[in-house]
Amino acid sequence: MTQSTGTDTYGPRVGGGGDWRDTATRYALVPLRIFLGVTFVYAGLDKLTDSAFMKEAGAGSVGDMMRAARDASAVPALVDVALESPVAFGYAIALGELAVGIGTLLGLLTRLAALGGALISLSLWLTVSWSADPYYYGNDLPYLMAWIPLVLAGAPLLSVDAALRARRRQRTGTYR
Repeated sequence: MTQSTGTDTYGPRVGGGGDWRDTATRYALVPLRIFLGVTFVYAGLDKLTDSAFMKEAGAGSVGDMMRAARDASAVPALVDVALESPVAFGYAIALGELAVGIGTLLGLLTRLAALGGALISLSLWLTVSWSADPYYYGNDLPYLMAWIPLVLAGAPLLSVDAALRARRRQRTGTYR
């Protein structure tokens, strides 16, 4: 390995301080953040702008969707709570998805946003997509698993969290 040429046995260095794998590792969560963030913003906006969804009953309504999922869900009591006020539940899910998506995209309170996304995905998996057979046909379980790396690692790069952390370090003079 030679530092002077900017290459090593694995190819050209990226950024001078390490090989391309170091850079790829540092940025590995960025595509996941973008995908989950955009998806949850879209899901929230889709629910908020769908006049049929935000109704207690009728084709495409949150109420009918929850009634249809109730008996096949893993936790029928959770569905019963949602059915006490299906429209309020629909708004809660939509606004939750929107908040989670925006927080994830901006990297603002990323671990908290990711935990919110994981809880939304878990609740939807245990209710709406629980009856998918085989289980991997349901889409909420993979979303739940996708949130876990962001819950654990947050958004160390290209995020408001990272900028605030850097600013705090600069102010206090601590660099770790």
